[in-house]
Amino acid sequence: MSPTQPDAGPEHADPGRRRSGQLESQIVTVLTEAGVALTPGQVRDRLAAQADLSYSTVVTILTRLHAKGAVIRERRGRAYHYAAVRDAAGLVADRMTRLLAAESDRGSVLRRFVGGLDAEDEQILRALLRDETE
Repeated sequence: MSPTQPDAGPEHADPGRRRSGQLESQIVTVLTEAGVALTPGQVRDRLAAQADLSYSTVVTILTRLHAKGAVIRERRGRAYHYAAVRDAAGLVADRMTRLLAAESDRGSVLRRFVGGLDAEDEQILRALLRDETE
């Protein structure tokens, strides 16, 4: 890599940028915690303390979440109101399932995934697997 090209690795990532799916998770968390359906403007207002987001960015993410089945929406007057179908953990689990389903060598993917877990996450996974097999 030349000195003029920045490293794109995670340790050199722009600290202001979110990881893929992070904003989706934040929005789902806002909807889950609200307990009622919210407009995009209400979602943006509740996220204002965490990030400076445009209204159109929030609408785009809500539209994507709706297409994925992670949120439902109901038209009230001129605006849609959105509610979470599942929590942020369910959204991440769905994403992981879709990624795994797209690979032909699932065993290799799972082996590498488990091999990359830190000790605490590995213990959680082992405990979950023990619970399922008993």
